[in-house]
Amino acid sequence: MPRRVVPFLPDQYYHFYNRGNNRQAVFFERDNFLYFLKGLKKYVVPYVDILVYSLMPTHYHVLGRVKPPQTQNSEFLKNSEFLSAEVSRAMMRLGVSYTKAINKRFARVGALFQGQFQGKPVQTYEHLLNLCVYIHANPVKDGLAALPEDWEFSNYLEWMGLRAGTLVNREFIAENFGTPEEYRQLVMDYVQTRNLPDEFRKYLQDFET
Repeated sequence: MPRRVVPFLPDQYYHFYNRGNNRQAVFFERDNFLYFLKGLKKYVVPYVDILVYSLMPTHYHVLGRVKPPQTQNSEFLKNSEFLSAEVSRAMMRLGVSYTKAINKRFARVGALFQGQFQGKPVQTYEHLLNLCVYIHANPVKDGLAALPEDWEFSNYLEWMGLRAGTLVNREFIAENFGTPEEYRQLVMDYVQTRNLPDEFRKYLQDFET
């Protein structure tokens, strides 16, 4: 596994994302989305607290916070390089297992995703808040749903208290956005205006192009 230039550090926020090879689809039917989410829970959740996710037909967005070491007496788990490698391995296992399942299901061969997953550190608190809104509004922005709550394959419904999923952190929501209705207004403001700070637009360039 190649060494990552940017390590995954405990208690830091990262935007994980990837798209289909040649911008082609990676999710073809409902069961594919659900299989990916099961893999996310199996491989990634032990190391990353999932805050926001949205799975789109051609790509995915996951915003998470790397968990601190669970075994404080272990010198290995105290080692930040070891933890960073475990996060990388977890994301790679997710991608490999999902690709194998899709190739088997549709009798296809070869790469599904456009290279290695990306894990971009969230640079500022403002970027963190804007990224939550951006990810949840993504299905509307791409014309897949009229409203964020119409898209089944994000955790916006959990944020709104409309579904009892487990990939959500309600303390994070309350601490940073207040009530679900207050957050809903932020998302709808973006949906209606598509207005984002210029600095955050620059941050988006890597995965918007």
